Amino acid sequence: MGAEKLGCVEARLGATPAPLVSSGGMANTDSPLAHVRDNIVLYGALAANVGIAVAKFVAAALTGSSSMATEGVHSLVDSGNQVLLLYGQKRANRPPDASHPFGYARELYFWAFVVAILIFAVGAGVSIYEGIVHIQDPHAIEDPTVNYIVLGIAVLLEGASWTLAVREFGGSVGKGQTWWQAIRRSKDPPNFMVLFEDSAALIGLVIAAVGVWASVHFADPRIDGAASVLIGLVLAVVAGVLAREAKGLIIGEAADPRLIEQLRAVLDGHPMITSVNHVRTVHTGPDSVFVAVSADFEDHISMGEAESLIEVLEDKMKAVSPKISSIYIRPEKREQAFVG
Repeated sequence: MGAEKLGCVEARLGATPAPLVSSGGMANTDSPLAHVRDNIVLYGALAANVGIAVAKFVAAALTGSSSMATEGVHSLVDSGNQVLLLYGQKRANRPPDASHPFGYARELYFWAFVVAILIFAVGAGVSIYEGIVHIQDPHAIEDPTVNYIVLGIAVLLEGASWTLAVREFGGSVGKGQTWWQAIRRSKDPPNFMVLFEDSAALIGLVIAAVGVWASVHFADPRIDGAASVLIGLVLAVVAGVLAREAKGLIIGEAADPRLIEQLRAVLDGHPMITSVNHVRTVHTGPDSVFVAVSADFEDHISMGEAESLIEVLEDKMKAVSPKISSIYIRPEKREQAFVG
């Protein structure tokens, strides 16, 4: 069926975006307990990092350890990051309006990018600076016992937070999918960001412990400063990875290829469609997908038949996944369309 015959039908295809429900806490709920439960990874990491930051700064003040001060900054930055992600989720959960007809869910991606910048600028930057200063003007650690106690407590708390993050994110790893592939395809930044932050924190704790021990054992306080620089480099690498992932989400990423194939199969299997020119998707939020379809319809069907057909196709496509929030179908001759 020609585009000129169906053009007036296109306007009715943009369905009202569905309420966003995300494993990372995007669910619409008025219950504070439900909110905490939905965001257990973020709240668990926040609680752990606040306690660890206080302990690390106290230990750094008592012993003069550069790596401990660096680790304190690291935990403080992580705490702030969790607050920003929680704030981003609250902002992203606002309903659609005239100015933003597809909702505000992508605002979460902006705050995820801000978090990545903070890890790089504050976390990595301060750590490297503190390490260089300590190398240039070294101060011996008087008694490493306090450092070891604080580091041990920090490992336990960070380990608990990391285990929670692994368990939560592990549920989103598909069959036959590697963890890295799951991270690259994830559209829910809080889940994988907390996992990266906690992993970097545990690596940093190991580096700090080795730095404190080596500094005392070899009677060379500059080693403690070098440990701070190394911690900063770890944070810089993590920040770079997170910034790249957040940038892709802000620009707009397509849905999972398996979902696109399922949507195409719905259209390919209908006798009134002679050709599916393309199926394009973009995530408008962690659990919200906009679908744009170009298809060539049989020329002999009437306007009423076309309307009924479109309704059937729309229902079948939405049944494929609850993430489908809006669908736009463009009737277009194959020879005039971009095929992909």
